[in-house]
Amino acid sequence: MSVLPVRARPSSQLPESPRGLALLRDPMLNKGTAFTEAERDALGLRGFLPAHVLSMPEQVERVLVNLRGLPNDLEKYIALNSLHDRNEALFFRVVCDNIDEIQPLIYTPTVGLACQRYGLIFQRPRGMFISANDRGRIAELLGNWPYPAKLIVVTDGERILGLGDLGAHGMGIPVGKLSLYSACAGIHPEHCLPVMLDVGTNNEDFLHDPYYIGMRQKRLSGAAYDELVDEFITAARETFPGVLIQFEDFANHSAFRLLHKYRDKINVFNDDIQGTAAVALAGLFSALRVTGGKLADQKVLFLGAGEAATGIADLVVSAMMAEGASEAEALRRTWLVDSRGLVVKNRAGLTDHKLRYAHDHAPIGDFLTAIQTLKPTAIIGVAAVGGAFTPEVLQAVAGINERPIVFALSNPTSKAECSAEEAYRHTGGRALFACGSPYDPVKFDGRTFVPRQGNNSYIFPGVGLGAIATGARLVTDEMFMAAAHTLAYLVNKDDIEQGSLFPALPRIREVSAHIAVAVAEVAYKRGLATVPAPNDLMAFVQSQMYDPHY
Repeated sequence: MSVLPVRARPSSQLPESPRGLALLRDPMLNKGTAFTEAERDALGLRGFLPAHVLSMPEQVERVLVNLRGLPNDLEKYIALNSLHDRNEALFFRVVCDNIDEIQPLIYTPTVGLACQRYGLIFQRPRGMFISANDRGRIAELLGNWPYPAKLIVVTDGERILGLGDLGAHGMGIPVGKLSLYSACAGIHPEHCLPVMLDVGTNNEDFLHDPYYIGMRQKRLSGAAYDELVDEFITAARETFPGVLIQFEDFANHSAFRLLHKYRDKINVFNDDIQGTAAVALAGLFSALRVTGGKLADQKVLFLGAGEAATGIADLVVSAMMAEGASEAEALRRTWLVDSRGLVVKNRAGLTDHKLRYAHDHAPIGDFLTAIQTLKPTAIIGVAAVGGAFTPEVLQAVAGINERPIVFALSNPTSKAECSAEEAYRHTGGRALFACGSPYDPVKFDGRTFVPRQGNNSYIFPGVGLGAIATGARLVTDEMFMAAAHTLAYLVNKDDIEQGSLFPALPRIREVSAHIAVAVAEVAYKRGLATVPAPNDLMAFVQSQMYDPHY
C-alpha cells in the first residue's frame, strides 16, 4: 500500500490522519478512484468509491476528455478549478503534462474573464481574504492557515491585468499565479498562499452588483491603506518566517511605492514590474541573435509608461550599462509614450517613475509620429490598449528596420496591441514578434511562424524557486538580470528559425530549474542565501521540485 503524503506542519498542529469521507474531501490527500484495494480497506473507503481502480494516467485522460467537451474557456476554467478543489495531485498532473493547452485556461487570458465573473462562479475558498475590517487582527487570520507557507502572492485587485479595478474578484490572479508556481517550477502547493487584501473597490458596477463578493465600499487609501499593508507584511513574516512575498496587480501608484518601501528590507518582489522586465529583456536578447549588434546600440520605444513599461526600461538600461554604455547613453535610447504622448521633460505633472525617462524633446502627441521621429529599432506595447499597433504603426517601424522588433505584451487578448497575424502581415513577415497572449502559428508568404508569449511564467516560477531553495533574504534586480540571460540562452536554433523568441512551453520546468540555479548563484555570490551552498546546485534545485503523483 502506498503511503499518503504527510503535511509539513508543526507537530502541535498535526491533526489525526483523516479517513473515509474526510479523506476524500481533502484535496491534498484525495486520490479519488485511484485508491487501491488495500488502501480502501485500510483507510475506511469501502463503499464510498466505485469498484474499478483507475490509475493516475487513466484519470488524467478522463479529465481531458471531459474538459475538451466543454463549450467555452470559462466553463473549462470552472471545471479545472473544481478539480483543483478536490484532487490537487491530479490537477497538477493535468497541468504539467498539458501545459500548452491548460496554462491559457488557468491563467491568461481566461483568468481575466473569470475574475470579471468571480462572484458568479465562486465555489470554494482558496487562499485568504483579508479585509480592511480585519485591521488589528491580521496575524490571527493568518494563523488560521493550516499549511506552512513559503510563498505568498498578494493583490489588492486594483489593476487586474488590463481590466482595471476588480476588487475582491481579483483573487483569481494570485490563485492562478500560484498554480503556475507549482506546475512550472515545482513549488509544493502546501507552501503556496494566495492573499486578497480587500480594501474596497472604486468599480461602480461591482458596488451595485448583488453577486460581488468583496467589501462594498470605496477603496481605502492614504495612511490607512499603508498601515493595513504594513500590518499584513509584518504578520505574514511572523507567521511564516522567511516567506517570499510577491506583489501582484497593484495599481501604479501603489506598486512602485510598495516595492521601493520593502525591497531592500525583506524578500519581496513585484512580478508586474520585475518579472515582466526580465521576460521582455530575454526576448530582446533572442531577437538580437537574428539582427546582430548589441543591446546598447538599440533604441527602444514603449507604448505605455506604467509599472510594466518602466520596469522593462529599468532592466534594459541596466543591461545596456552592463555592455559598456553610460547611464546617460542608455537612457537616451529608451523612450516612453503614454496616453498624453511622448514623455518629455517640459510636461507638467510627471509621476516619479516617468521622470527618469523624460527627455529634452519637443512634445509628440501620438505613437506613430513618435516612431517616425525617433526611429526605434524595437517597439514594446504594455499599455493595454487593444489594436494600438495599427497597420500604419507596423508599416512605419518596418520601413525603418530590416527586422523590426515588435512586442505586443498586453493581456488579455482583447487588450493586445496587435495580433501575431497582423504583426507579420504588415511588416512583410519581417517582424521579430512576441506577444502577451497566446496565438496560433501564422502562415505568411510560404513560411510558418510560431509566435510565443513573452509570458512572465517563464521567469517568476524559477526566480521564486531559486529564492526559496536558498532561503534568500532579498530578491534583487541582479537575479532578474540573471534570469533574463538564462531564458534567452535556452532559446535554441530551431526556435529562432521559426520566429520563436522563447523556448517551447512544455520545457518550462527545465527552464525554471535553470533560472533557479542562476538566481541561487547570485544569492550565494552576494551573501544573501541562508541555506548552505550545496556541491551540485542543479541537483539541489531539482530535489526541491514537487512532482505531482500518487
